Amino acid sequence: MTTSPLAADAALSFTHRFEPALRPGAAPLLLLHGTGGDENDLLPLGRALSPDAALLSPRGKVLEGGMPRFFRRLSEGVFDHQDVKRRANELADFIGEARAKYTLPAPVAVGFSNGANIAAAILLLRPEVLAGAVLLRAMVPLEQEPAAGLSGTPVLILTGAMDPIVPAGNATALARMLEGSGAHVEHVTVPAGHGLTQSDLVKAKAWIGALPVAR
Repeated sequence: MTTSPLAADAALSFTHRFEPALRPGAAPLLLLHGTGGDENDLLPLGRALSPDAALLSPRGKVLEGGMPRFFRRLSEGVFDHQDVKRRANELADFIGEARAKYTLPAPVAVGFSNGANIAAAILLLRPEVLAGAVLLRAMVPLEQEPAAGLSGTPVLILTGAMDPIVPAGNATALARMLEGSGAHVEHVTVPAGHGLTQSDLVKAKAWIGALPVAR
């Protein structure tokens, strides 16, 4: 079923929202919400970051106390690593379905918190799926580093200097892990906690705007 300008296709494997591109060449954005968000949550952020881009926004399938997430965790900051792997592959398969359905080039992920963590897992497990990623308040998602081949994939990590959830050392370890897999990583610490601020928006928008034209 399609509505304008938003579309959702129940035949695909994730509940999601889709907004078509407003001009050719803008890299499509894959929007990945945090715990308790849904497929509508990051659409305003995506449009603010890239006004002309196609937006693809799935809802996480895992529920924690009724709140959607993209994978299970055992406690705050402690992930179920086997579930991370399974869900990352499941989401990567959905990206392929959506690209075929909507005729999209590989998207750039924009993930917040839990969404940033699943995006990082996709980069490490299925490096061919994403053209890049903005990881907002991300942590190391996997217990062991896979042998990913990211070969220059651009990644922006934005860490909050006063984030009570993401330890600074953990975010640095993620940056090093992605760099070790070949990604071109820019890791920036912004004056913020776990929530997003204007500093995140300004930095992420400039970074996305400097990406090559999507093919």
